[in-house]
Amino acid sequence: MKKVFNLEVAGRTLSVEVGQFAQLANGAAMVRYGDTAILSTATMSKQPREGIDFFPLSVDYEERLYSVGKIPGGFIRREGKPTEKAVLTARVIDRQMRPRFPKDLRNDVSIVNTVLSVDQDNSPEFASIIGTAVALCISDIPFNGPIAGVILGLVDGEVVINPNTEQRLKSEMYVTLSADMEKIIMIEAGANQVTEEVMLDAIKKGHDEIKRIISFIDDIVKEVGKPKAEYERCVVPDEIWNKVYEIAWEDMKAAMMSDDKTIRDLNVDTVCNAVQEKLAETFPEQKQEIADALYKLQKKVVRTLILDEGKRIDGRGMMEIRPLYSDVALLPRTHGSGLFQRGQTQVLTNVTLGPMGDVQTLDGVDIEETKRYMHHYNFPAYSVGEARPTRGPGRREIGHGALAERALEPVIPSEQEFPYAIRLVSEVLMSNGSTSQGSVCASTLALMDAGVPIKAPVAGISCGLVVDEDNPERFVTFMDIQGIEDFFGDMDFKVAGTKNGITAIQVDIKVDGLSYEIIRQAFEITRKGRIQILDECMLPTISEPRDHLSPFAPKIFQTKIDVDKIREVIGPGGKVINKIIAETGVKIDIEEDGMVYVATPDEEAGHKAIAIIEGIAGNVEPGQVYIGHVTRLMQFGAFVEFLP
Repeated sequence: MKKVFNLEVAGRTLSVEVGQFAQLANGAAMVRYGDTAILSTATMSKQPREGIDFFPLSVDYEERLYSVGKIPGGFIRREGKPTEKAVLTARVIDRQMRPRFPKDLRNDVSIVNTVLSVDQDNSPEFASIIGTAVALCISDIPFNGPIAGVILGLVDGEVVINPNTEQRLKSEMYVTLSADMEKIIMIEAGANQVTEEVMLDAIKKGHDEIKRIISFIDDIVKEVGKPKAEYERCVVPDEIWNKVYEIAWEDMKAAMMSDDKTIRDLNVDTVCNAVQEKLAETFPEQKQEIADALYKLQKKVVRTLILDEGKRIDGRGMMEIRPLYSDVALLPRTHGSGLFQRGQTQVLTNVTLGPMGDVQTLDGVDIEETKRYMHHYNFPAYSVGEARPTRGPGRREIGHGALAERALEPVIPSEQEFPYAIRLVSEVLMSNGSTSQGSVCASTLALMDAGVPIKAPVAGISCGLVVDEDNPERFVTFMDIQGIEDFFGDMDFKVAGTKNGITAIQVDIKVDGLSYEIIRQAFEITRKGRIQILDECMLPTISEPRDHLSPFAPKIFQTKIDVDKIREVIGPGGKVINKIIAETGVKIDIEEDGMVYVATPDEEAGHKAIAIIEGIAGNVEPGQVYIGHVTRLMQFGAFVEFLP
């Protein structure tokens, strides 16, 4: 039976419909916000997946172009692989929901959000977050809810909940926030150098609104929710865990104490192999359970050292950054390059500058149709010492590239200041924690090396967390997490920014949520860390953008012509513009507003092309001097061509 529940959120009606759509799913909800409509579904397999040590959750955000009245482009005229925006939205929803599932659940859970109708003033991302939370909470899938989320903006110094299109254009930040009644679960943010104090205040105000939505979801669950299903718990048997702990605790602790990832991995493998041999007869055919116990033991070593002894396995202090190194201008033919290394994390970023005709064309449900600044991130297997074939970018690569892109976007010069398309590619050469923030640092170096006049240098770093499982009020935060601290810790709180403020945030957690005090400490730690990286490593390498471009970068010349003259410059069938290109060897892009961009490595050719275009678009007047060539002599005079 169809039931409809309504709540006012940010002056608009949030409507949740259950009982009519997708009735075979474990849970389903149709969420409407304005004219935006999202169908959210959640399903779970009957049995756990065998032979895995993780929770197999998949989250999809499926954009349908009919939702905005578009027919897909391309030959087949149907939606293909997810857009970058769809992948990023799915990752945001995943990070909110994953920490709230039982740690010992191994059944496959699939969450699908289908975008059916989009009203640009009402975010489909917000509707999907609410729809996912409702679908999980009313289903029989084990889930520690309810939770909810909102979008935050900052317009004229005021925090705005779920900003509309006009407000988003003026907003100083775009924050996706989720929480339960007591704690913050996820933060994903892009901001224009917003201070930590302003950001924390916005989070608190957003949390107040989230509490209202959670009460609303609670009422829905009370009316239509199903009892939660029992499931087969995948835990390490006590007898195996106790035996592994007894014979391997001291050896494992000694094996893990190293600042070199390769040496530590070899030492740990030696201990694990020895334990497997010792326990093979005592626990036959339980090799996987012994391996799970050894993994649990490694986790306990890392967490106990941090919580009880104030130590880290590589010997660093809690607020100590690994050794730093940076360099620029490593590759002579690229337009700019930067290398950044923090411990055993190493990233090389290269910049390519192109004419405005090289901007990326987008085909999605958003109003954005082109993208001038692009950032791509590659994570090859050799960066972690593995031997496997390279495939195309996965969700992780897309997500990390987007995070670095978001971090630098506020400092990228405008099209008027710097009329170039800009592509950055970050190559991860070594990975031992926080490669996304390494990409931010390497990209800043590369942009300055390329001569891009960025507004301020940006750096990024992450903050870790370990919470006492028996006493959640006891916790330790620390700076610059390495890979093993990410795996076995409770939080990866990544913040990028300038000396003036935050430009990007991404938070991953493994606990139920974060208190305001943990967030405050994380902001303070990452602020000190990024300033230290800028002052001690990056700025001594290159203090400001170069005052010239690479000789291999195209030079852009620009002019503006009357819109009515565009067709004269192009000519019938492109005859005129093609003649200019053939004569000068330049690339020409003409915008709808009459802006003309001429790209060429040859400065003389660029000036010549601009002169021709301005001549065509201008008015020929007596007294002006033109250079041309005589095409024909006649008895009464001559024909002279001085404009195409």
